[in-house]
Amino acid sequence: MMLKAGPLNLITDVAGLRVGNAADDKIKSGVTVVLCDTPATAAVQVLGGAPGTRETDLLEAHNTVETINAITLSGGSAFGLDAASGVQAALREMGIGFAMRDQVIPIVPAAILFDMLNGGDKDWGRYPPYRELGYDAVQAAAREFALGTAGAGTGALTASLKGGLGSASTVMPNGVTVGALVAVNATGSVTVGRSRHFWAAPFELGGEFGGLGYPSPMPADAARVAKKYEEANAVANTTIAVIATDAVLTKAAAKRLAIAAHDGFTRSIWPVHTPFDGDLVFGLATGASGVSVGPEDVVDFYAAAASTMARAIARGVHAATPAPGDTMTVWADR
Repeated sequence: MMLKAGPLNLITDVAGLRVGNAADDKIKSGVTVVLCDTPATAAVQVLGGAPGTRETDLLEAHNTVETINAITLSGGSAFGLDAASGVQAALREMGIGFAMRDQVIPIVPAAILFDMLNGGDKDWGRYPPYRELGYDAVQAAAREFALGTAGAGTGALTASLKGGLGSASTVMPNGVTVGALVAVNATGSVTVGRSRHFWAAPFELGGEFGGLGYPSPMPADAARVAKKYEEANAVANTTIAVIATDAVLTKAAAKRLAIAAHDGFTRSIWPVHTPFDGDLVFGLATGASGVSVGPEDVVDFYAAAASTMARAIARGVHAATPAPGDTMTVWADR
């Protein structure tokens, strides 16, 4: 099956979604929010051993709430969970949320990554800035947004290169669009050994992250287990992501979408899903296409989730830019 990217090659090629970024360059951290124009079906799959989350229990298929209003991805480790409060505040001002009599409650699941040791000044005083960054990210939401050193990817690091915010999309032959958004802050490496070649190379479309393919021959250090920190207890990583579609899905099918997208992690990061990562994927279905995925398309659909996520991960690292005080180099300077 020949695949093609959407017109923006961003998650916002999925109808009904906008994305906003906000960052604080002094602390080298930030927030990214995915806004749903109308409430969307959602689920989550956590495979890393050290997750940090908010409002994820409600996403399980056996629980009552069927749809959500936004998803928040944030730096700041546990401090970053405040970002979702800022997103809620902004949505409540707009009258967006779950209505109960005269009350409106925005439903905003969230996940965080650890970027506390990246050279930024974390001496922010009594309260961390993430609530305000979440609010600002909502105000910035649009169909087009920055990748690389932006939003939740502002202070992200991988084993040997600066990480970043990545996104990609795929339009399937049946017209369904799949989009991925990811903040890449992995324990492992997204490149083959110390080379410039991305593990995600087989899935690349149109030279979107350099067009280098795999190295030939493979370098001797290709299987080297590179680590960001040498401390055995460094729970200081995490790749957090959203995989979205305009197909009509149940909550159970949205969870299967999130599970499939984790295969994109495994094809683009080595190693991944370690006890020191909080790796997770939110699955999101806007249903805007009106198309349900039938048996004839289901394998290709979930394969597209994996390949789109792998591309988004590579694009996030490929787009990272240098900043004062960085502790790691960017891909472009390797």
